[in-house]
Amino acid sequence: MDDNKQNSDGNQSPSNTEVPKPIFETVPVEGTDVNPLTDDMRPEEIGPNVSATEEMGAGGMTDPEILPSEQPLVYEESKVKYVVIGLGVVVFVIVVVFLFSLFVNARKGGPPKKDIQLVYWGLWEEKEVFDPIIKSYEQKNPGVKISYEKKAPQEYREKLIVRSQKGQGPDIFRFHNTWLPQIRDITAHLPEEVMGGADFEKTFYPIHQKDLKIGTYYYGLPLYIDGLVLVYNESLFKKAGLNTAPSNWDELIEYAGKIQVQGEDGKLITSGIALGTASNTEHFSDIFGLMLLLNGGDLRRLDEPEASGALEAYRRFAELPNNTWDESMPNSIAAFIQQKVAMIIVPSWELITIKTADPDLKLKVVPIPKPPGGKQVSLATYWVEGVSKMSKNQLEAWKFLKYLTEKDTMTKLYENQSATRIFGEPYSRIDLAQLIIQDQYVGAVIKQAEDDVYVSLPLSSNTFDNGLNDEIVRYIENAINGTIKGASYNDALQTAKMGIEQVMGRYKIE
Repeated sequence: MDDNKQNSDGNQSPSNTEVPKPIFETVPVEGTDVNPLTDDMRPEEIGPNVSATEEMGAGGMTDPEILPSEQPLVYEESKVKYVVIGLGVVVFVIVVVFLFSLFVNARKGGPPKKDIQLVYWGLWEEKEVFDPIIKSYEQKNPGVKISYEKKAPQEYREKLIVRSQKGQGPDIFRFHNTWLPQIRDITAHLPEEVMGGADFEKTFYPIHQKDLKIGTYYYGLPLYIDGLVLVYNESLFKKAGLNTAPSNWDELIEYAGKIQVQGEDGKLITSGIALGTASNTEHFSDIFGLMLLLNGGDLRRLDEPEASGALEAYRRFAELPNNTWDESMPNSIAAFIQQKVAMIIVPSWELITIKTADPDLKLKVVPIPKPPGGKQVSLATYWVEGVSKMSKNQLEAWKFLKYLTEKDTMTKLYENQSATRIFGEPYSRIDLAQLIIQDQYVGAVIKQAEDDVYVSLPLSSNTFDNGLNDEIVRYIENAINGTIKGASYNDALQTAKMGIEQVMGRYKIE
């Protein structure tokens, strides 16, 4: 997240056949009266000019020529013959081994190739987090080399697309769970030989299945899950006489009123909950999307009563005379750190920012409250690992990502992340849920994933995509600010609807 398979197995050649020794030896000739020749009687010493009569014995008969024993000549011929045969056997074996190697390599995709180099673009994790994981994989897979690069989020999506189209992009990259409509042209699908659809569905949460599937294929492997949770200041709760978290939205509104403190001039000193504005409420677009879903609305139908009712419910938290939040307050994350607001709705990763700023701050994290008589809902926002369609090593890239999602690897990754911050990324694997479901920071995230309450909408803040999310978020921001300036909820959302329809049409979202 179309494959080139790498043959990393070496070829073993059969051992060379040993050259056979000559089987003949020189032996004495038996059964002959011929005396052994002396050096003086060797035939080759007879001069070429000896006449025929000199060669005749008495009686005119030619004396029989006395030849040396032919046995030494037989020995010499045998030795040469078998050396030639032995060399022939060796050459034959070499040719057979060579042809066999060609055949085996052809079956396996050709001769051994050079090391496969995979480039991995990450966003949030430091190189030190992934290095031990990568080294372990490389040791288990000789011939594969992986280079992890942490990228800045600004203009990341644009660079990813442009460089990938030019063949200069990464093999592996991280993308947001709402991005598939924007990057489908450069994203490869998960091959069945790496992980089939049934295995994917048994391994990961329902929201992963909804977000990453187009047609019959999955287009990424998730390393974690995250979404909106309710975070509250335990000290401010106790100060207001509250000992439990709100169980539904009616209680949440009630608690916010009990906690807030106003000065004599009516100015807020302590807020109950940070909701109702766009300028100083972090994740305002995600929260509006959440309230839209809770009210039965749809982002594609902002002209319906459910949508205007959701905007009215959101704005009510910052409208006079019963406001619990307003634009005079600091940014909601800063206000929570300064203990000027008791409750915020954020993804779990914001807790790292909060606890880094004030490690002693006592806070609790719980699932999003249910609407009275309704179904619990939360908005999902997380990042996924994918493979470039332009990569020459797609199969090896998917194999590495599959390795990252294995139980042992994922727990090791969580451990590495937790070494530098208060917790790692909440596990995406269903079978690892019990390891962290009681965790004070991410337990609520896992509980919501198990209960299948997550929904994804292109309203996520801080994706820096300069596209689908950012454009739609801008229309929602304008709608909220329009009502602050006096526009009706219906009119503000009518304008937003026209703009959002254009954006969705551009990215072919039905």
